[in-house]
Amino acid sequence: MTPVTRQEVLGLYRKIFRIARKWQSASGQMEETTKEKQYIINEAKTLFQKNKNLTDPEQVKQCIEECKARIEMGLHYRIPYPRPIHLPPMGLASQQGRALRHQEKLRKLSKPVYLKSHDEIL
Repeated sequence: MTPVTRQEVLGLYRKIFRIARKWQSASGQMEETTKEKQYIINEAKTLFQKNKNLTDPEQVKQCIEECKARIEMGLHYRIPYPRPIHLPPMGLASQQGRALRHQEKLRKLSKPVYLKSHDEIL
């Protein structure tokens, strides 16, 4: 990781914790706010820990883009949780053969950048 990339990643990490410290839930209830703050902190720690040994510049760039997208979406919608994509599970293909593989490939390609790592940590 280059020094510039390292600074950018550490800056994003600090930014997430500053956001968590100032976070207010949309409902305004204290228990919701506490739960959402804890989610933000745990999610950041988990994802940054999981990706700390990445060396491929393309993968690092993808993770940075995902982080920025999730920050922007969380701040815009005031919801810290990733927004789900609304596709029926395997609703467009039969359960076997080439059509199923093609459907899985299309589903993977259509997944938004802010959800790339979400399925991996669940």
